[in-house]
Amino acid sequence: MIETTLTAIRAGDEHAARLAEFSDQYADIHRRRAALDAEEARLLARSAAYADAFADATVPAIFPPAERLALSRRSTCAALAMATRTPERTVQRATNDAERLVNDAPAVLASLEAGRISARHAQTIIDQLSDVPTAGRAAFLEAVLPAAEQLTNANLWKRARVLRERLHPESITARAVRSEADRRVEFEPAADGMAWVHLFTTAPIAQGIVERIEAAAAESRAAGDTRTCAQLQADALAALALTGVTPEDVMSSPVLPHPIEVQEHIKPTVQITVPALSMAGVSDAPGMLDGYGPIDPETAARLAVNAPSFTRILVQPETGAVLSVGRKQYRVPADLQRAVRLRDGTCRAPGCGRRARACDLDHSVAWEDGGATDVGNLACLCRHHHRMKHLPGWNLDHGPGGVLGWTTPDGKHHRTEPDPAPF
Repeated sequence: MIETTLTAIRAGDEHAARLAEFSDQYADIHRRRAALDAEEARLLARSAAYADAFADATVPAIFPPAERLALSRRSTCAALAMATRTPERTVQRATNDAERLVNDAPAVLASLEAGRISARHAQTIIDQLSDVPTAGRAAFLEAVLPAAEQLTNANLWKRARVLRERLHPESITARAVRSEADRRVEFEPAADGMAWVHLFTTAPIAQGIVERIEAAAAESRAAGDTRTCAQLQADALAALALTGVTPEDVMSSPVLPHPIEVQEHIKPTVQITVPALSMAGVSDAPGMLDGYGPIDPETAARLAVNAPSFTRILVQPETGAVLSVGRKQYRVPADLQRAVRLRDGTCRAPGCGRRARACDLDHSVAWEDGGATDVGNLACLCRHHHRMKHLPGWNLDHGPGGVLGWTTPDGKHHRTEPDPAPF
C-alpha cells in the first residue's frame, strides 16, 4: 500500500511539473504577444503622426487642409493594409485605437507592454474611455487599470461599464441623445446561403422588437406550427420586415409565413447571376447574389423568375462567359458598364470589398493621356481608392485580362485579378 502511494505521488509530481511547464510557457507566449501588441500600437500611432506632419507635402494643394489630412492618413493606412493583406478599415480602426492608447492612456499601454494585460483588455478600456470626457478620464483609468490586471476580459467589460457610468461627468440623458444618432443596420454574409442583419438602435426599440417576435412565434407555436422557437422568431422578424405583418394579422392567422413565402415580397433591384443550366433545372451549380456570394440554385431561380426587378444574368456553364444580361435596363454605355462590373465584382484595390455596382468606372490610363474607353482600360474603383490612385506615390498598371498592378508610396507592388467565374 505504501509503495503504491509513493508511486502515485511521484506520478503526480511529474504531472504537476509538466503542467507547470505548459502553463509557464503559455503565460510567456501571452506576455510576448502583449508586448508585440504594444509595439504595434506605438508604430501605428507614429505612422498617423507622420501622415499628419507630411500631409501638405504628399497631398495636392487643390484639397482643403482638413481633407489633405484625411487623405494622407488614409493613404498611409492603405499602404499598411496592402502590405499585410488586412482590410483597410481594420487598419484605420487599429490606428485610431493606437492613438488613444498612446496619447490618452499611457499607463494602460505600459501595462500591455509588460504583459500584465492583454490587447483585448486594453481594447475594452479604450472602448469605454473613448466616450469619457477629458475631465473624467484620469479617475476612470486609475480605477479600471488595477481591475484589468486581475480580471478576465469579460468581467473587466462589466466592471468598466459600471465605472464609466459612475465617473462620467456627463448625464446619461445627454449621452443617450448623442448615441441615438449612431443607429444603423449592417449586413454580414454567412456561409451556405445565410446572412446576419444587425440592428443598432435604442434599447427600448430593440427590446420591443424582441418581445414582438417572441409573441408572434409563441402564437404560431400554439397554433400547431412545428418549427423551433428560434426558427419561428427569425421568420417572424422577416415577415414583419418584408410583408408588414401586424398584430391584427397574427390574431386572425397566428401561423407565420414560411421564408419561401416571405421571399415573394422581395422587390429590391439587385443582381443575380444564374447558370443557364441551373435556370433550366438540370444543374445544381450555385447562383451568385451580388453583395453576398453563392446561393443555392433553387433560391436563385425562384428570385430570378418571381422578382422582375432583379437583373438576370445568364452565363455559359463551361466557360462562365456572359450569354445575356437582359435588355430592359439598357443605358448608354450599359453593355460596357455591365461587362466591367461583372468582371470585377468588387473594387479592384487590394483588400477592398466594396461591390462593383457601387464603384466608379475608372480609366486606368486617363482619357486626357490617351486612354481608351474600353474593357481593357476600365476598372471598378470605389470613390476612396479612385481618389487615392491619383495621389503622389500611387501608381496603377492595367494588364491583359483585367489584371491590375498597384504600386504604393512605400514602393511595394501588389496585384489584383478579376473574380474568377463562380461556376
